[in-house]
Order: sequence, then C-alpha cells, then structure tokens
Amino acid sequence: MRALDAIGHALALAGTMTWQVTWSLILGFTLAAIVQALVRRETITRLLGDDRPRTLARAAALGAASSSCSYAAVALARSLFRKGASFTAAMAFEIASTNLVVELGIILALLISWQFTLAEFIGGPIMIVAVAVAFRLFVRGRLIQAAREQADKGLAGSMEGHAAMDMSIAAEGPLRRRLLSREGATSVSHIFVMEWAAVIRDIVIGLLLTGAVGAWVPNSFWQHLFLTGHPLAARLWGPVIGPVISLLSFVCSIGNVPLAGVLWNGGISFGGVTAFIFADLIIIPILIIYRKYYGTRMMLTILGTFYAAMVLAGYATEFLFGGLGLIPATRAAKVTATGISWNYTTVLNVVFLLLAAALLVRFFRTGGRPMLKMMNGSPDDHGQHAHGGAAHHAHGAAGHHA
Repeated sequence: MRALDAIGHALALAGTMTWQVTWSLILGFTLAAIVQALVRRETITRLLGDDRPRTLARAAALGAASSSCSYAAVALARSLFRKGASFTAAMAFEIASTNLVVELGIILALLISWQFTLAEFIGGPIMIVAVAVAFRLFVRGRLIQAAREQADKGLAGSMEGHAAMDMSIAAEGPLRRRLLSREGATSVSHIFVMEWAAVIRDIVIGLLLTGAVGAWVPNSFWQHLFLTGHPLAARLWGPVIGPVISLLSFVCSIGNVPLAGVLWNGGISFGGVTAFIFADLIIIPILIIYRKYYGTRMMLTILGTFYAAMVLAGYATEFLFGGLGLIPATRAAKVTATGISWNYTTVLNVVFLLLAAALLVRFFRTGGRPMLKMMNGSPDDHGQHAHGGAAHHAHGAAGHHA
C-alpha cells in the first residue's frame, strides 16, 4: 500500500507539472515552427562557412529559431558540417538550438522563475564564446579533418530523418504572404507536429523522472550533495556538479527543466541550475552519437570543451546575478502536486490545445503521416528526399485539403 501511495504521489507531481507547462510548450513550438517555415536550410548552411564572430552570432540566432530536440539538433549540426559549415559554427548552432529556444525560456519562467530564463539567454552566448575560443586555441586542423572524414561516412545516430527534412516554404514572395498561404499553413503544421514528435519522449521521461525524484528523494540528500550549509562552497560547487547530474540523468532538451526545479528546491546554486540545463548536450546517449559522428577523439574533445564552457557559464551567471541581486530569495519551483483548478493556466491550456488540434488535423490532412515514419531514417537516404518527397507531397496536397 505504501508503494502504491509513493507511485501515486510521483504521478501526481508529474501530472501537475504537465498541466502547468502545456500551453507554453504549444506556444513555443508554434513560434519555432513559423520561423523554421520561413528560413531554408540551404540558407543556413551558406551563412555558416567560417568561425568569425559575426558568423557565430548568426549561427546562434539561426539555432535559436531551430529545433529544441537535442538529438535532432546534434544530427542537424552534423548535416550542416557535412554540407560546408565550419565545425565551430555547427557547434554554436547546436548549442543555441537547444538552449536559446523560446519554449525553454517560457517553461523555465513558469516552473522556476523568470531569472532563470534570463540566465539561459545570457549564459548561452557565454558558453558559445567559450567553446569557440577553446576550439580556436586547442583543436587542430588535423582533428577537424578527421572529424569531417568520419562525418562523411553518414553513420546513423538518432532523429536523422527529422534533421534531414527541410519543411520550409518553397514559394517566393514577402514573408507575410508566404506564411499566410496554404503552403505556409501546411509547413507550420508539419514542423510543429514533427518537433513535438521529436521531443515528446524526453518531455515524458523528464516529467516522470522529476515526479519520482521529487516524491522519493528527501531534500536532506540534496542539501548534503549541494553543500547548502556552506554558502561560498555551494556557489562554487553548483556549476561543477550540475552538468554531472544532467549527464547521468539521460534526460535532455526541455525534459530536464522539471528536474532542474527539483534540484533548485533541493538547494543547488543558481549557476548550478544554469549549468545543469546546458548539459543536455553531453548526456551519455548523445556522447555515443558524437563518437559515431566524429570519432572518439573529437567526442572527448566536445565533452571536455562543452563541460568546461558550461561550468564557466554557470559561474558567470551565478556571480553576475548575485552581484545584481537577481537571484530569487525563495526556492519555490512549481514541482509539487497542486491539482487542476479553473485559473489562467486552464484557460490558456484550452486555447492552445485547440490550436494544437487544428495544426494536428492540418498535418494529417496534408500527407504528414509518412514523415513520422522517416524521422529515424538514414541521413543520406532522406536528405534529398525530405523536401522533394514527403514535405513536397504534403505542400501539394494542401491545395486539395485546404
């Protein structure tokens, strides 16, 4: 009976968090889908040919408008690298596409506080700069060339088909006209549904894991782990231990935000939360994919460089926000079971669930179903077919079903 009560408590926590963030995820994915529908992949590749500061800023901006799924972002970064983007620019794009996306910022503000959203958008560029400087100083051309040779083998990782699909609007003309066209509505619906399909596993795992951890792990454990009795030590330790917990959790993308809320309530430092969120790109399954994509030496280089950059970004946000008095005084992340009541969250959930339903209907009515089967396909098999095949077929079908 006690075991059933514990499981029920964990599920109640997961359910409450799901209800809290549903509307924000739909909003975020809709905005991301609109931007991706208007920006073509070949344009992105053409703009990322070197590692100059302007190019890296461009990579970060394009990444922020791209996929929030860590696996798809990693696969897309390799695709860009194979097509001519510089390795550093591809990594900047990858970091931004999981850590600077609007849906991450919204869910952080809702579950923890707006200060963490601001920290992500300040810490993300710091991490990108740190990675770029480290690559410039320590990564030799021979290693980059070896990584390119390995990348060109086209070994499959995860979400390859999804990363290979270019579902942007093919028609020319002003942005508004393209977006409001039938093809525009179809492109947005396809990108929206495919983005959800890419991250739903991580979101569900993250919510269930957070529910279990929040229900079963006492705060005293976290307080000891995070050295809460020693304020300075806790501030120094948080950014170091945060990425390690993320690496071992196997949860990435937006799915690790609820767990970040549990860690914050448990006593991890402000910078520790920031570093933990950034570490979705070095979880063990993704490290295995890096090894397939770029070889063992480059995988270890990415691990070491990314980890150091995450710690640095964590320290930067910790002491910057602390100096400005912006670190929240209370630890009140919304990771407790409060049930569902009639409030603004419920109203927003109803409105955005109706929007999601409309986009889902559009997706299936315009030939989107085959694209779901292609998500984990070979990057080389689908790279050319995605736009000209499933996506192009769907755009053509829009005229028959609009």
